[in-house]
Amino acid sequence: MGEWKVKRLAGALGAEVHGADLSVASEQDAEQIKALLEEHMVLFFPEQSINHDQHVALGRYFGELEGHPQLKNAYLDHPEIFELAATKGGIADEWHTDLTFLESPALMSILHMVKCPPTGGDTMWTSLYAAYDALSEPMKELCEGLTALHDEAPHNRPDKTMIHPVVRVHPETGRKALYVNEHFTRRIVEMNATESDMLLSYLTKWVQNPRFTVRYSWSEGTIGMWDNRFTQHFVLNDFDSERIIQRVTVMGDHPQGVGEPRWKPWVRPGPLSATSRYDRQLYFHLKEQGMM
Repeated sequence: MGEWKVKRLAGALGAEVHGADLSVASEQDAEQIKALLEEHMVLFFPEQSINHDQHVALGRYFGELEGHPQLKNAYLDHPEIFELAATKGGIADEWHTDLTFLESPALMSILHMVKCPPTGGDTMWTSLYAAYDALSEPMKELCEGLTALHDEAPHNRPDKTMIHPVVRVHPETGRKALYVNEHFTRRIVEMNATESDMLLSYLTKWVQNPRFTVRYSWSEGTIGMWDNRFTQHFVLNDFDSERIIQRVTVMGDHPQGVGEPRWKPWVRPGPLSATSRYDRQLYFHLKEQGMM
């Protein structure tokens, strides 16, 4: 990597990179970053100084950019940069992969820490590859045959839904990863509501196992980048002063599973009852997609 110095931060994922100047990043630099992301999944570049145009230009090396579909910027007026200020919006203190309620969720994110508190406000990431790899063989086989319903309820849109595989496959390497999260995933499609609750509760907690994670303490000017397809992240809400991030989001492809689901979607048979409320969201998604 030439003059770049790469320091691995945890066993599962994460590395800090020194010696790069991202304000004048080239296409060759972007290719080096892609290679490092493939290895480490989340990268941190401390002591950077970039303006909005340079931030956007860096993001465009990796693909098409898109602002957040629902959340509005706290202070900044820019269509391709998502800004979140702690005193002007919520803190993402649930484990999640960004935008999984979309048909093609984000590929990666490039975050600029504009202002951070003196202590607190760390971010954690978990490797969904490591989480999948550590499952037993029977659990892997079960999960590979399932899909899950994701929604936008955290942004007050529970009607905006999408079904994705429970196990996602990297389109180039074929590597497998768990693809459910506590923030956006609501239901295992092929199971009844109580079965789904049991399995989804287990899987969303499993990915939070500390041995799959890395925790990063921010400093102002740091640029963070992560592969959004095969990681989840979580912000620690343990601070009481301003924290401002600006992020560009590179849009991704449609998640692919191991194959077709092994079972049909489960919808409660027979007449409606009080417990039908647990199936309403799935029923209306399937109906809208012409599957009912």
